[in-house]
Amino acid sequence: METPSSPSVSTRLQRIAKLAREMPERALTTLAHHMDVAWLHEAWKRTRKDGAPGVDGRTARDYEANLAENLRTLLDRAKSGRYRAPAVRRVHIPKGKGNETRPIGIPTLEDKILQRAVAMVLEAVYEQEFLSCSHGFRPGRSAHGALEALWSGTMDMHGGWLLEVDIRRFFDTLDHARLREILHQRVRDGVLLRLIGKWLKAGVLEAGELSYPEAGTPQGGVISPLLANVYLHEVLDKWFERDIRPRLDGKALLIRYADDFILLFEHEHDARWVYPQLQRRFEEYGLTLHPTKTRLVPFRQPPYRCETRPRETFDFLGFTHHWGRSRKGGWILKRKTASDRLSRSLRAVAEWCRKHRHDSLPAQHRQLCAKVKGHFGYFGITGNARCLQAFLQAVRRTWRKWLNRRSRKAAMLWERFARLEKHHYPLPPVRVARSIYARAANP
Repeated sequence: METPSSPSVSTRLQRIAKLAREMPERALTTLAHHMDVAWLHEAWKRTRKDGAPGVDGRTARDYEANLAENLRTLLDRAKSGRYRAPAVRRVHIPKGKGNETRPIGIPTLEDKILQRAVAMVLEAVYEQEFLSCSHGFRPGRSAHGALEALWSGTMDMHGGWLLEVDIRRFFDTLDHARLREILHQRVRDGVLLRLIGKWLKAGVLEAGELSYPEAGTPQGGVISPLLANVYLHEVLDKWFERDIRPRLDGKALLIRYADDFILLFEHEHDARWVYPQLQRRFEEYGLTLHPTKTRLVPFRQPPYRCETRPRETFDFLGFTHHWGRSRKGGWILKRKTASDRLSRSLRAVAEWCRKHRHDSLPAQHRQLCAKVKGHFGYFGITGNARCLQAFLQAVRRTWRKWLNRRSRKAAMLWERFARLEKHHYPLPPVRVARSIYARAANP
């Protein structure tokens, strides 16, 4: 796709990043000219090909059949203003406890490609501004990085007063006018702003009904996480560093992953002062803190000689955090798989086993191994081996249960199942994939 005279996509990304660094207080007006067919082709390569189709039903295989022409047409419509953002297909997935679900928007494949192309431009600009406290949906950063930062910061402060924050329906209530104001501070390219405006106004198709929300950005959209980071960078990150931290008497820690964040304070009076300030700040930008899920938790490290185990815990990024004893006998921040996340994972495995119980044993084994490895890949951190073992045992019980329901023959006894698993279809052993303590100690 590149011509001998045109710079590579990576070179252009570096130019945009350099320009953003050299002009931190100015709005950038000419960015869309970097987007050409080669740029869209790179966006195509970065777009998932196995995702669910959008409202048009078009798959990656269909689009790839005439890829060059499709990308050329898409670029022409995007830059001329003729591109019309299609409606987003909304589905609901389990969120946690009970029947609570999370709405997910599924754009069309072509919309994903164009959103990825615009996100590449904006990412090069805003990565020069985002603060180190932000970990979600950024290159080179991850949820495990947020957990490591939280662990090292909490241990350094010996705990403190923790503000566990939940933003009520953040992606559904994000204020469009405020977002445009924030974007306009750094980006004033008409093509990019026009496309973002079309995506914000795009309809939502749910259960056959089309609606046009006046606020929010669909979870599942390629550009939505970046827009959320831009919004909260202005509303929370910059505000906390610029206006709040200098006025505190003690240390403070902010760790944010997308719209989930934790605030830890050395002193109780700092935490109690910031709480109402945070509420007012969010209300100013059209956001609301959940009244029951947002709470102030005393989370001090216990004295060394304390015999009773502290009961204070909090959940963050799928883990329950608590104080526990290290091998040397001292108090250390530990974490285990949160009960709702463990239950959700096991329900998903049980549902898969039920639907695929008549598949061949090799096919079932391959898929279950992939699911177990995926679970261990995220939850396999130091100190969580007991929950990993519990997950593995529950998967074994579930698999045996649904194998027994393949027919009306006598049930497979545990002895036979154990032999079958050991000699022919072993599930992956418990594996701690990440030693976050070692990584936090040697950044």
